[in-house]
Amino acid sequence: MQLDDTAVLISIDVQQGFDLRPSGPRNNPDMEAHALALLAAWRAARRSVVVVRHDSIQPGSPLTPGTPGNALKRGFEPQPGEPLITKHVNSAFIGTDLETRLRAAGVRQVVLFGIATDMCVSTTARMAANLGFDLVVVGDACHTWSQHTPDGALLDGETIHRVHLTTLNSEFGRVVRTAQVIQALSPSAQAGAGHTAP
Repeated sequence: MQLDDTAVLISIDVQQGFDLRPSGPRNNPDMEAHALALLAAWRAARRSVVVVRHDSIQPGSPLTPGTPGNALKRGFEPQPGEPLITKHVNSAFIGTDLETRLRAAGVRQVVLFGIATDMCVSTTARMAANLGFDLVVVGDACHTWSQHTPDGALLDGETIHRVHLTTLNSEFGRVVRTAQVIQALSPSAQAGAGHTAP
């Protein structure tokens, strides 16, 4: 794969409260390891990162501001100069200045990862594509959980994860693996990197 020289990496809702989620088992236990490797390589290439955090307004949510669950997981906090976008709904573009920041910085491509594949990652990804951004989703740096279907059957998290990545790849952008992005960040592939964060 090739990365645009304006590409911005967006980390979505990698928060401690999701470890407290009263739901079925999650898929992709290696998600955090992949995401940390991705962040390290991206920052080493001096490319821009935006961190998104969900500040829930739902009563009793483990992501409520001021509670331990609202905090970002260790290693996923924004570094100096990296903006923190806080949101209250699934899409990081609703009720925030994310789009304004990206437009002002001349960003053409967004690279997304985070939690959960089928919820805030998918919603943000679809909106990004509809807004005209070139969309890349790092599939192995996302995860979700098993859930019950409307008729009461249990659908495993890996199936939900794969279905959402499949539709994103079919219609909205490209789904890639962490290793592909890191390879694209190699010194021979990163001419033009080093622009400032949006």
